[in-house]
Amino acid sequence: MEIIASLNEDNKLTFLKVFAKLAAADGHIDDEEKEFINDIALRYGVPSARIEEIWRENGEDALIAEVKNIHNRRAALMLIKEMCFLSHADDELSDNEVLFIGKVGEALGISLEKIQEISNWVIDRLMWLERGRIIFEEVS
Repeated sequence: MEIIASLNEDNKLTFLKVFAKLAAADGHIDDEEKEFINDIALRYGVPSARIEEIWRENGEDALIAEVKNIHNRRAALMLIKEMCFLSHADDELSDNEVLFIGKVGEALGISLEKIQEISNWVIDRLMWLERGRIIFEEVS
């Protein structure tokens, strides 16, 4: 998150717009997805006056053009990672979500193989965390 926190305000806002667009890719935004995005906005230090911009309808082409302004490779990889986490937040990975992650990755210069590698890592991590909850008999 330190890398993302170091980005300028416009790039931080682009991250959040991408998250909002991804959350809506399956036709609805779950409370968990909205909470995830709002929490990230607070962590990034996005001014409250600009939070509303996240939830405005953003055309996909315009948003992809904004994404191309992120030139920090590590930040780009983190964006893909966070998109993968968000897309799994509701336990439903739609074709639209997968397609959008691919388009964003392509705009950032990230290969499909690298995106798949990140996605697999996220899935493994989520499974590992769930297994820990079962082992330690944690109530979800």
